[in-house]
Amino acid sequence: MNPPLLDRPLRVLRACLHLLVAGLLGLAAGAAVVQSAAHAGAVVASAAVLGVVYAAGAALSRVGRTAGATAVWLAALDATWLVLLALTPAGVYLAFPLFFLQLHLLPMRPGLLAVAATTLAAVAGFGWHQGSLTFAAVIGPALGAAVAVGTVLGYQALYRESQDRARLIDELTATRGELAAAERTAGTLAERERLAREIHDTLAQGLTSIQLLLRAAERALPQRPDTAAEHVTLARTAAQDNLAEARRFVHALAPPDLDDRSPATALHRLCATTTAQSGLPVAFDRNGPPAELPAPVEIAILRIAQSALANAVQHARASRVEVTLSYMDDGVALDIVDDGIGFDPAALPAPGNAGGYGLAAMRARARALGATLSVESAPGEGTAVAVSFSEGAP
Repeated sequence: MNPPLLDRPLRVLRACLHLLVAGLLGLAAGAAVVQSAAHAGAVVASAAVLGVVYAAGAALSRVGRTAGATAVWLAALDATWLVLLALTPAGVYLAFPLFFLQLHLLPMRPGLLAVAATTLAAVAGFGWHQGSLTFAAVIGPALGAAVAVGTVLGYQALYRESQDRARLIDELTATRGELAAAERTAGTLAERERLAREIHDTLAQGLTSIQLLLRAAERALPQRPDTAAEHVTLARTAAQDNLAEARRFVHALAPPDLDDRSPATALHRLCATTTAQSGLPVAFDRNGPPAELPAPVEIAILRIAQSALANAVQHARASRVEVTLSYMDDGVALDIVDDGIGFDPAALPAPGNAGGYGLAAMRARARALGATLSVESAPGEGTAVAVSFSEGAP
């Protein structure tokens, strides 16, 4: 099968070859009639038979596709050509299209042998008609054979190059498809990780707070209904905040805590809410004059603080937590320090296990914005989470 790039040139070459054969057959027959050759009738008949044999091969689909049919057709064509060559010296010109057919339809080695045999037959026939073997009788068919061989070899080289190029294009297309699939997979995984962080930092923590408040209300309900009512009120407020977070999450808007507020104000409110809901004293302090920060940095500061405070409430058994937001000349830093039981950072569970998303989500948020996040802790020594955003962070 030929590459699509070579289909049209090949059709043109075949048409030219058909016209060449027809023209040379007409020349041989016409020359015999005009010159009133002794065997003019036989020459015309031989040329007609050769034309019929050639046309039959061009019309039969098996010729060129099966080795047996191709060999039989070429043998019949060569035999009728030899008859014509024996009758008229003009038959030597038909050797040229025969060269192309033999090289095109036969494998390279048999094709070259057939061309050599046809060349010898052409030289011998032309010399026999001339009565002597001259230099012109030898060089003419030899040059024709050389031109045919060079042309076919050039076409085959072009064919191989076209095949290689088509194969390369197919490989590039397949690679581009694989790359697109990999990019889609990477995008899906990144989006899944983002959703996991958002759910952990917002909805999951809000639902945990509601659960703790309702559990406290349940314990206080028989003897202290006023206290239970306060817990229920806080749970309802937390539910409202969580609903706002869910709506923001769906519509991909800014966190409600940051609406019309600075990060310092949002953190102050977060600390107060955490204290009210959990009973854990959380102090907030701001250092330096406030500066305008990019929205992604403000969101990351609030989310990291939410996650760190949730860890302190649920796991640290701390008696106090301090949150500090520091505005500096080259950026902003957030520190969350508790005096709890601490832990071994190297022994954290992998994300996906219980409690495995908190620090991983904080690190991912910081890494996405080019920030540095460090966690210092040891059993019995409390925990310090520090994240630093440099100036110019997105």
